[in-house]
Amino acid sequence: MWAEQEVLVVGLDGALLSLRDALAAVRLPIDLPGTGEQRQAATEAAKQLDDYILPRLATIDAPLLAVVGGSTGAGKSTLVNSVVGRRVSAPGVIRPTTRAPVLVHHPDDAKWFADLRILPGLARSSGVTSDTRSLQLVTEPNVPPGLAILDAPDIDSVVAENRQLATQLLAAADLWLFVTSAARYADAVPWDFLLAAADRSAAVAVVLDRVPPRAMAEVPAHLGRLMGERGLGRSPLFAVPETDVDAEGLLPVSAIQPIRSWLARLAADQASRAAVVRQTLDGAIFSVVRRGPTLADAVDEQAATLSQLRAEADQSYAEAVRTVGVQSADGTLLRGEVLARWQEFVGTGEFFRAVEEKISWLRDKIGSVFRGEPPGANNLKVAVGSGLEALLRSEADAAAERAEASWRANSAGRQLLARAHTDLGRATADFDERAAWVIRDWQGAVLELVADTGMSKRSRARFMALGVNGVGVALMIVVFAQTGGVTGAEIGIAGGTSVLAQRVLEGVFGDQAVRTLAKTAKDELDSRVEALMSEELVRYHQVLDETLGDPEAADRLRAAVSAVERELGAASVDGPGASGPTVSDPGVSSLGSSVPEVPALPQTPQTRPGLEGLRVQQIPYGRGDDDDEDIVDAELVADGEDRTSDGYR
Repeated sequence: MWAEQEVLVVGLDGALLSLRDALAAVRLPIDLPGTGEQRQAATEAAKQLDDYILPRLATIDAPLLAVVGGSTGAGKSTLVNSVVGRRVSAPGVIRPTTRAPVLVHHPDDAKWFADLRILPGLARSSGVTSDTRSLQLVTEPNVPPGLAILDAPDIDSVVAENRQLATQLLAAADLWLFVTSAARYADAVPWDFLLAAADRSAAVAVVLDRVPPRAMAEVPAHLGRLMGERGLGRSPLFAVPETDVDAEGLLPVSAIQPIRSWLARLAADQASRAAVVRQTLDGAIFSVVRRGPTLADAVDEQAATLSQLRAEADQSYAEAVRTVGVQSADGTLLRGEVLARWQEFVGTGEFFRAVEEKISWLRDKIGSVFRGEPPGANNLKVAVGSGLEALLRSEADAAAERAEASWRANSAGRQLLARAHTDLGRATADFDERAAWVIRDWQGAVLELVADTGMSKRSRARFMALGVNGVGVALMIVVFAQTGGVTGAEIGIAGGTSVLAQRVLEGVFGDQAVRTLAKTAKDELDSRVEALMSEELVRYHQVLDETLGDPEAADRLRAAVSAVERELGAASVDGPGASGPTVSDPGVSSLGSSVPEVPALPQTPQTRPGLEGLRVQQIPYGRGDDDDEDIVDAELVADGEDRTSDGYR
């Protein structure tokens, strides 16, 4: 069966590798509702691919791996030792037990486990070790070829590392041999694992351990009903009676014989092994693929949240740029020091008389008004720069405060602010220096602009009389009052100031040229202010960019899922190109025909309805582990039952 689909498996393997890479790129850095579960789902899906799906596809003929897992004190190690026939795994006496997981296999199967085919994150060890990052390998001729048994840590250990390792090992299993006790079979933790197994259609067999004789008619039946209600009705259920152990800590052969026989028949039947592998592998792939779109949606949700925060920060700084643009054109800057220096520069009384008497006289006689470059031009330029710098600083601080406040208004923004390396609620420390440089750069550009503007000989003479600085600062004054926003008493002063500056420039360049020069100078200022505020905004963008990760992660994940589904659609029993089932079809194997049931449980005394024909044989009191003292140790024996090993040499 598998050999016939070798080419298809190769294609599926490549698609799954791409899916693994896409899952690795998934980042969910913001804590949103449900994010914790999605992070765990992404991690589990990637580990499932690494620890089970990809290795199993690469070596489809490897022995069946049965992982024995369960709760603390359920008797997992005792069961493993008893099934194998000798002590290969040390039962824990003191809880929590901290040791490496133990994998027992036939000597002929050593090649399958010596390398890192399964559980590549665990180093191999041939001796007993307490390093949970190691996998202890034990060769045992008593284990049938084609079968390996792995004793896992407790799923409910108080040690987080043990719990994580148990979860990882169960996810790497072809078959779960899940052990629980009569006292704890209804606990929530075991059922969490069993429901997870049912959710991904993993092959599971349940061992109900330490069942008191008086409860043999009720407890197994009740557990069986619970399994049926929770999607595990096809899973075999074994009941092991409460009984004594021998000097080596092994259960009587009759107590575990049904389990040994079932595993032996499973190992001996290649078709049955393939059915178990196919069921678990198909279910694992289905589980990973099914999670893909949900994880992609979670990535999109994170991106949308960050995009909203980005828009809020952008809006805050866009408002700063807009405010500077308005206040640098409505006359706001023609106050205080700037106005005083302008009056000092032009000699207010003389110029206003000229304007009031006759504008044309000003144009004709302007050369006689000034003798060389007027005094105070540099002082005015400094005052203009100081006024602009104060405006830029005020708006930069206001933008930072607005952006921070908008982020603090929601949980995601608060998380990002906590991760920021600097205080985002105020302008950067070197803002004043950079703002001053921007203003000087703009003023230099204005002077270059007026110096490069073409003029007649007569206009050139007037220009030389005013000087580059004089003409330049006059243009700056015109720029600052383009929209005439001043009101009240300031109209007569600031408004007249801008009119005077414009008339001075018109006397040099003409009215159309002045309008062009003013617009060009204003555009130059606005572009520099926008660039300066963008440099401030980039702090917010850096926090967002560092948080988001790959912006195409969601699309890449969806594409990888689609590629796997295409490969699964081709991998039907009819061969490539057939319209076979996909992984989205529950209950159907995408790697072959419909998934057959796990080989049925043999009709043993422990599972036959009503337990007819059984008798309870009382044995001397004793226990191998820490159990409640009111439980009677007993062994169930069927009349005429063969108490010898079956299927194990």
